[in-house]
Amino acid sequence: MKSVVKFFLYLGLISLILYTSGCLNRSGGPQEEAQNAITLERNAPPPALEETIPTLTDYVEKTTVALYFSDGKGGLAAEQREIPKVVGIARETMHQLCAGPESGTLEPTLPAGTALLDIDIRDGLCTADFNSELINGHTGGSESEYLTVYSIVNTLTQFGTVENVQIKVDGKVTNTIAGHVDVAAPLFRDDNIIKAL
Repeated sequence: MKSVVKFFLYLGLISLILYTSGCLNRSGGPQEEAQNAITLERNAPPPALEETIPTLTDYVEKTTVALYFSDGKGGLAAEQREIPKVVGIARETMHQLCAGPESGTLEPTLPAGTALLDIDIRDGLCTADFNSELINGHTGGSESEYLTVYSIVNTLTQFGTVENVQIKVDGKVTNTIAGHVDVAAPLFRDDNIIKAL
């Protein structure tokens, strides 16, 4: 009798050790499996926001404009860029020109920090007013200055309402940007400087 009691006592002790060490399956049946599924679902990453909620840009009508940047060989090349189609398309286009090229093959023509202050189009004349960085940040040189001036002029004259461009700096007409190109009078488009990529 004692041996039977000892046997069951040892059997219980072994079962307890195996149970606490994880060797025995401790599944609680369907209820525990359902709880585990809920926990996994809670820990799952949320779906990507852009996949579930449309953004405002999905509904904005766009248009393509040509922005003229340096081709690195003394000419200008057009970078086609899709931008929001807004009432002040010339203003938005100048903001894009100030931001510089997206293509790695083209170089900026405006000094870093250059910003458009104001723009006005009347009777074919577009007056584009820039901050002083257009002059103060310019590296100089006749070729570089020519590219700067005509990147502005050629970009703006792509629009049918613009025949020529008057460049201003801080609200005033300036004679030159870096001492080589006369910008005191309105300028017309120069297609000869445009090169194909």
